[in-house]
Amino acid sequence: MTTALGTRVVARNFGYRHASRENPALENINFEIAPGERILLTGASGAGKSTLLAALAGVLGGPDEGVSTGELLVDAPSIGLVLQDPDSQVIASRIGDDVAFGCENLKVPRAEIWPRVERALQLVGLELPLHHPTKYLSGGQKQRLALAGVIAMGARLILLDEPTANLDPQGQRDVVAAVDRVVRETGATLIVVEHRHELWLDTIDRIISITDGCDVLPEELLKVGQLPVAQPSISKPILWADNLLCSWGAVRSFVVPEGASTVITGPNGAGKSTLALTMGGLIPPKKGRLELSEAVRGGLNSPPHKWRSAELAARIGTVFQDPEHQFVARTVRDELEIGPKIMKVHAQDRVEELLDRLRLRHLEHANPFTLSGGEKRRLSVATALVAAPKLVILDEPTFGQDPETFTELILLLRELTEAGISVVSVTHDPDFIAALGDHHIEVNPR
Repeated sequence: MTTALGTRVVARNFGYRHASRENPALENINFEIAPGERILLTGASGAGKSTLLAALAGVLGGPDEGVSTGELLVDAPSIGLVLQDPDSQVIASRIGDDVAFGCENLKVPRAEIWPRVERALQLVGLELPLHHPTKYLSGGQKQRLALAGVIAMGARLILLDEPTANLDPQGQRDVVAAVDRVVRETGATLIVVEHRHELWLDTIDRIISITDGCDVLPEELLKVGQLPVAQPSISKPILWADNLLCSWGAVRSFVVPEGASTVITGPNGAGKSTLALTMGGLIPPKKGRLELSEAVRGGLNSPPHKWRSAELAARIGTVFQDPEHQFVARTVRDELEIGPKIMKVHAQDRVEELLDRLRLRHLEHANPFTLSGGEKRRLSVATALVAAPKLVILDEPTFGQDPETFTELILLLRELTEAGISVVSVTHDPDFIAALGDHHIEVNPR
């Protein structure tokens, strides 16, 4: 496979405003990146990092979707963008076809494609048969698959948007090692957006702040603030399972203590998200028992997956792994108000509090789908909390958050447990576990 040569990237007073937004997502962005440089792009959640990567990749859309100002210069015939959601990037049912897809679109001669595919898979450490089904890959493997597709195309600029956000610790290490190996061998220019900066410090050359385009020293990066410390819980259970079999994963028995914070951990692909959705009454269990205390049931005797939506939302709040899956309204404010309206409860004070606490006030009239990844996550958490349910279940609640908003979310969840609300969170984050792991459920593969 031909070695890629890195490309130069220059931004001169670059800005961008989404058509549906009053304020620009990016404004007066200035920096220069030399060919082959490896850059960590840093900045607060909502500062426009993902928008900038989309602009560099040329996928922001036409003039009806937004307006750009200034200049963004990229001299590269091939640019590869790897997104934070592994599932959103899988195109084909077999890994070989998936990696070959980009080459085929670039009209690479057929005789060159498969040697490129095999070499790319070797570089990212995904040495599986070309016919291996993509549906059986873990999250980390899917990220490496997406990276292999970028390599096979011969990308001279590789853009990574929170590539380890939803991965277990081993998956994170695997992806970072694969990226490091790729850029060293190909010479491609690398720009990576990641809030877990420490993962990339041995790979990158420079850290650039999106706010002012200036270089940042590692010791100047924002650190997570003072966090609470988890307190082991011995309270009575609010939820318990006996030989529970979900639609994915092994048979499990466990308890969730009342008024405490429980963390669910385990490797990618072990069934954590499926378990969380089952606990939240959104997926029926296949076998076994799943019981809730009267504090949650509130007089309902049927299993939670048979409750009406209003009954469920008033008792159990669920935050999906993909925030967009729970957005139904046109604006951030409408998104927060729609649940209480359906349940016919007054929650205006709670709406105002969450807009401020989760730093969404300036976005209250924005379309939820135009928010950054971190802003979408905070909105999804807010929609689950606005009805003040007795049990809150969150799937990766802190991904995409800068240290300040990460700390704010931790403190907000701790306030919930102190008010007697039970919190269950799927997470890979060691800081989150240290702060909110009052009770721990380890989920292992089959």
